[in-house]
Amino acid sequence: MADDRTSEMQGILRKQRAAHNQMRPEPMALRKDRIERAMRLLKEHSEDLCKVMNADFGNRSPHQSMITDIAGTVNFGKYCLKHMDKWAKHEKRSVQFPLGLLGAKAELRYEPKGVVGILSPWNFPVNLTFGPLMQVFAAGNRAMIKPSEFTEKTSLMMKELVEEYFTPDECAVFTGGPEVAAAFSELPFDHLVFTGSTATGRKVMEAASKNLVPVTLELGGKSPVFLGESADFAKAGERIALGKMMNAGQICLAPDYLYVPESKQDEAIHGVWQGTANMYPKLRENEDYASIVTDRHFERLQEMVADARDKGAEVIEVNPGNEDFSNTNARKMPLTILKGVTEDMKAMQEEIFGPVLPVKTYGHIDEAIDYVNENDRPLGLYYFGSDSDEREKVLSRTISGGVTVNDVIFHVSMEDLPFGGVGPSGMGSYHGVEGFREFSHARSIYTQPKIDVAKLGGFKPPYGATTEKAVKSMMK
Repeated sequence: MADDRTSEMQGILRKQRAAHNQMRPEPMALRKDRIERAMRLLKEHSEDLCKVMNADFGNRSPHQSMITDIAGTVNFGKYCLKHMDKWAKHEKRSVQFPLGLLGAKAELRYEPKGVVGILSPWNFPVNLTFGPLMQVFAAGNRAMIKPSEFTEKTSLMMKELVEEYFTPDECAVFTGGPEVAAAFSELPFDHLVFTGSTATGRKVMEAASKNLVPVTLELGGKSPVFLGESADFAKAGERIALGKMMNAGQICLAPDYLYVPESKQDEAIHGVWQGTANMYPKLRENEDYASIVTDRHFERLQEMVADARDKGAEVIEVNPGNEDFSNTNARKMPLTILKGVTEDMKAMQEEIFGPVLPVKTYGHIDEAIDYVNENDRPLGLYYFGSDSDEREKVLSRTISGGVTVNDVIFHVSMEDLPFGGVGPSGMGSYHGVEGFREFSHARSIYTQPKIDVAKLGGFKPPYGATTEKAVKSMMK
């Protein structure tokens, strides 16, 4: 079974690469047409896509899906269309003196790589498939996509729609379980983009290394929230609650834990509690609040809370409507704040990816900075406060993929900023001009003048006085 799928994928890869080679150089108009078709696909089928995402999750607000998966992605397509001519321009580079005077030239061209593989996750299944695709197309590539099996209906619909709007030699989708994903990772693409967990990211990179395929890994990790003494705790609490409760915390950039001043711990927790209660007075039948995607993920989160409780954490369940969650199979989980956490708790060792929020305290902000630096570099880092010296201290002394100041998650929605991680939270990035460059090959082109440069520079045997003079001037 798996062998059939592997040879099917290999066949499409060969077909795409042959078409790519035959069509070079493809006109910009064709790249733009592909982006426009991708945008049209999303616009014309937005309601259906929101319906299947809702079905896959058990409950996921169509309003949320429209914002995060459909409209945001269409907007990103518009951004690419607006800037791609500028991105694709050849760049003039300088040559060493006196070569320029003699007529030498240097330039850089951003050229398409060829066929790019996209392994997309379940948490924002449409956005994290079509977002990278917009820039893969902008850079002049073709694409093969393997979406997640956890959001099965959405993946199937994306496959059907892609077949309707694109030819197989432009873009193709392959659905299936882990064995299809593993075979997909081993294909000799010209580039591979993976969004998902750090553990799976390691496997993908290892598989890609067999063919020396360059990878962009969008991973996750434990993104910290620093609350400074100068923070507005009510406003910060509401913003943290909004970011943590969106998609029920199933976001690679979700605030993973709070770091608050010892004296302000209760105020900080109250701010998050109040912010949650304002937005979600009820949770169980509230379609604004997403379900946990599968039973397995739900159980993992329940175990994480039980583990923290057993090891001495105070568990604060934010349940404004006093609802009973014990006799429902809707996989709805209230925001669960963990106070008094210790390092031996699962909640402090694993990326949470759900509505669980540990709170740590510091006597001095330096303790929080040191803690973050001792652990894996996070995808996002968030700072709340009006003290600009303290903010700069946190920013200059820590490392993270990106930062949002006085809010959470928002930096990913800035189309002109590159989005990516560092170390265990990922490598490479897309969005911004950086995304276009990620999916392009920066090709250096040097043109030699008529004059015998090697002889003039003393690089041509027999070596002698000219050579020595050239070396001396370089070493000056």
